[in-house]
Amino acid sequence: MPLPATMTVVEITSYGAPDVLKATTRPMPKPGQGEVLIQVAAAGVNRPDLSQREGNYPPPPGASDIPGLEVAGKVVAVGLGVHGVAVGDEVCALVAGGGYADYCIAPAPQVLPVPKGFSMVEAAALPETFFTVWTNLFDRVGLKSGESVLIHGGSSGIGTTAIMLAREFGATRIFVTAGSPEKCAACEKLGATRAIDYKREDFAQVIKDEMKGKGVDVILDMVGGDYVQKNLNSLAMEGRLVHVALQKGAKIEVNIRPIMMNRLTVTGSTLRPRSVEQKAVIARSLKEKVWPLLDAGKIRPQIFKTFPLAEAAEAHRLLDSSTHIGKVVLTV
Repeated sequence: MPLPATMTVVEITSYGAPDVLKATTRPMPKPGQGEVLIQVAAAGVNRPDLSQREGNYPPPPGASDIPGLEVAGKVVAVGLGVHGVAVGDEVCALVAGGGYADYCIAPAPQVLPVPKGFSMVEAAALPETFFTVWTNLFDRVGLKSGESVLIHGGSSGIGTTAIMLAREFGATRIFVTAGSPEKCAACEKLGATRAIDYKREDFAQVIKDEMKGKGVDVILDMVGGDYVQKNLNSLAMEGRLVHVALQKGAKIEVNIRPIMMNRLTVTGSTLRPRSVEQKAVIARSLKEKVWPLLDAGKIRPQIFKTFPLAEAAEAHRLLDSSTHIGKVVLTV
């Protein structure tokens, strides 16, 4: 079937509150060298989308200004030089922008098959969080079977993904922080050993008590700010801390003595600005090591709520409220 000349998208008309997201019509994009065109069935909503809407996270050079970093749907066209992906394939993909639309361009190396038995909504909830968690928790700080881990933001999309992956890859103690008894219970249901309500408990003291002063091997942090010093104080000898977001700010004063005395590793990364080649490496690792777990039904994304594409502003309001557990997804 011939493709339409135009498509519906949701664009950021100005920086600000969710109401700046408006539906409009744009020309149909065409896949270039090494790219595919996906007819979008569902698109994940993530905190970087909120930051972009507020003017704090501009798209990298060459990327679409339309928000949306992950999609699922059917491939309807392929560019030159594409191998392993064909028209008609049902896929999900990590993109650097453009997800809030009827159609979306994706680099072919960042495309993965929809896991067996997954809906398009579930598939759309995979790429951003799974790429982020895998490259940070497993590649950068090398969480191994038998180790302990503390995951901040345990009820978020990143957090729920990290809990399930840590569980499946043999972490023995999985601690998380979350902001309510309901969220803590949801995290423990997913496999967390101990969920810490950060509004009622001091996570550093809980880790000290639970680990008998030893600390945990790995910490995945999306908070920053005053959590950094408490994280350093909560790590075991040779412990590793990885930062993936900065919800409480990037600038702090910190005592580096624990880093020196306990031979700690402190690192972090962002995903969106990385090259296609770098993201392709992550995609291959996921397909080899994680997709079999998805195909077997051992891991499923936690879908909190879906919204039609035209109600993207409502989806952003929900994420702004931080009342969700797991993922929020737009349906097209």
